[in-house]
Amino acid sequence: MNDLVKLQLDDTAESMEKAVSFADNELTKIRAGKAMPSMLDGIYIDYYGAASPLSQVATINTPDARTLVIQPWEKNLLQTIEKAIIDSNIGLNPQNDGNVIRLLIPPLTEERRKDLVKKVKDEAERGRIAVRNLRKDGNEQLRKLKNDGASEDEIKDGEAEIQKLTDRYIAKVDKLAELKEHDIMTV
Repeated sequence: MNDLVKLQLDDTAESMEKAVSFADNELTKIRAGKAMPSMLDGIYIDYYGAASPLSQVATINTPDARTLVIQPWEKNLLQTIEKAIIDSNIGLNPQNDGNVIRLLIPPLTEERRKDLVKKVKDEAERGRIAVRNLRKDGNEQLRKLKNDGASEDEIKDGEAEIQKLTDRYIAKVDKLAELKEHDIMTV
């Protein structure tokens, strides 16, 4: 197989891997009723004039499955962290005891679980669409290689390889979604 074709296949595989990672990251943000430090990943604190992620100004622990404990490295940040959590609109009510902030994760209702499963399916579909778009882009790039001396057979073989990659990465997205759905529906 032509070196240019191999290079294109590697680029496409790398891009698909990134798309799956992004989908995994998005699925992680959907909370399954369990306390996870990653639930607070999108929260930023004004730390000496710079917007800093919460995880860079405090320790976040999970003493049990339904509680997050945030211990700031500087006590004067307690109020700022508490306000940022309330403003972030993640649906959790911080409890500040003067040393740490506790977030109690309420158990999910059946209706809420079904809503979260819909969100998971939407995110998974976005991941599959991203992989399919990368397949399309990869195939277009392969066809352009015809001008650079790649034969019809090499291009056809490359397209078959890209289809195999597509199938493999879509299966990965499906597996991630299936695990997340199972996690959400487990009471």
